[in-house]
Amino acid sequence: MKLSPPCSRLAALLLVLFISSTTSFAKTAKRASAKKAAPTATRTRAAIKKTSSKLVAVTTRSTARKSRSRLRGGRLAAANYVTGGPWAEPTFADSTVGDSVDGEDLMVRRAAVEALGPYNGSIVVADPQTGRILTIVNQKLAFRSGFQPCSTVKIYAALAGLNEGIISRDTSVHLYGRTSMNLTTALARSNNPYFANIGVRLGYEKVAYYAKLFGLGEKAGLNIDQEEAGRLPDGPPANGGMGMMTSFGEGITLTPLQLASTMSAVANGGTLYWLQYPRSQAEAEKFVPRIKRHLPIQDLIPELKPGMLGAVEYGTARRAAYDPNEPIFGKTGTCTDRSTPTHLGWFGSFNDVGNKKLVVVVLLTGGRAVSGPVASGVAGQVYRNLSQQQFFVKTRTISPVALVSGASW
Repeated sequence: MKLSPPCSRLAALLLVLFISSTTSFAKTAKRASAKKAAPTATRTRAAIKKTSSKLVAVTTRSTARKSRSRLRGGRLAAANYVTGGPWAEPTFADSTVGDSVDGEDLMVRRAAVEALGPYNGSIVVADPQTGRILTIVNQKLAFRSGFQPCSTVKIYAALAGLNEGIISRDTSVHLYGRTSMNLTTALARSNNPYFANIGVRLGYEKVAYYAKLFGLGEKAGLNIDQEEAGRLPDGPPANGGMGMMTSFGEGITLTPLQLASTMSAVANGGTLYWLQYPRSQAEAEKFVPRIKRHLPIQDLIPELKPGMLGAVEYGTARRAAYDPNEPIFGKTGTCTDRSTPTHLGWFGSFNDVGNKKLVVVVLLTGGRAVSGPVASGVAGQVYRNLSQQQFFVKTRTISPVALVSGASW
């Protein structure tokens, strides 16, 4: 039977639609089949690569609490590690593995371990009046040859600039355009141009002189065999010159022990103690403080401390604050150490509570979004934990009390 022309055209159209839908269905089915058959490992690697290419946001408190729970239970899942990407350090790590704690103050250690939680990092807590190290969490990291100091180098630059008379606490320094700033605000806000200006005006020789005087480039500890010294560059760094050296610490490597030593000297009025780390309770009971040298900073400290307090009260270290009656003085640091490579979060600090002070230094390494402000929050938790244990109201006992002087500046 022959179809009329309109019917022929309709039949042809239906045939085309049928073939098209069949082909489309076949392609869709083929893709679905291929997707279904793709190995799980391939998809996992692709997901990890995609995740690793981004900075991971700081976890919420709830997530941090869950991570600490997994950490304490020893059940860290493989998913908690980020491989590849820009950082060489893991996202989470049990930072206490391998630590020797026989001579430590166990109350201080518990407070520090709980505060560090899931972060990959190290905490050094020292008594600034004696130079005794009370705890080192993650000793394998603390005893390494150091990392770029980031903005904690501004403490060293400020002391050098104050001693040379090119800056003062209240004098505004013109930076650019209509922007001027004094030392207190520059420290609190961690202003880079202000401290770059100091480096350019002082020059390499003077900056290096003061850096060595304050303990950079040499070991901070006495008879701590595992300790490695950080280093100073032989000249202005190629990347940014003196401005980058005194604002970001370019070319310098700093250890947590070195920063703890400097913070102790600022906290106690200018005495640079040898840091000593008792390895047994017997050694702790026989502890004798030893002075490395006296620093010419006694008159400079009142110029420096308002900016360090400002950092905690309204600047980059606001996360450290916990009690206005127990003030904390500190300096944050955030940057990328390209030699590792890893992202860094530093915080060097000391508190001022009655006659009992502590120095707390926190170093966080990358793999997750770490920074100086995050490190300051960890340090603040250390102080908070100890305050809740009435640590700062207890009478300090040192036996024997003997000071053995070393060289003086």
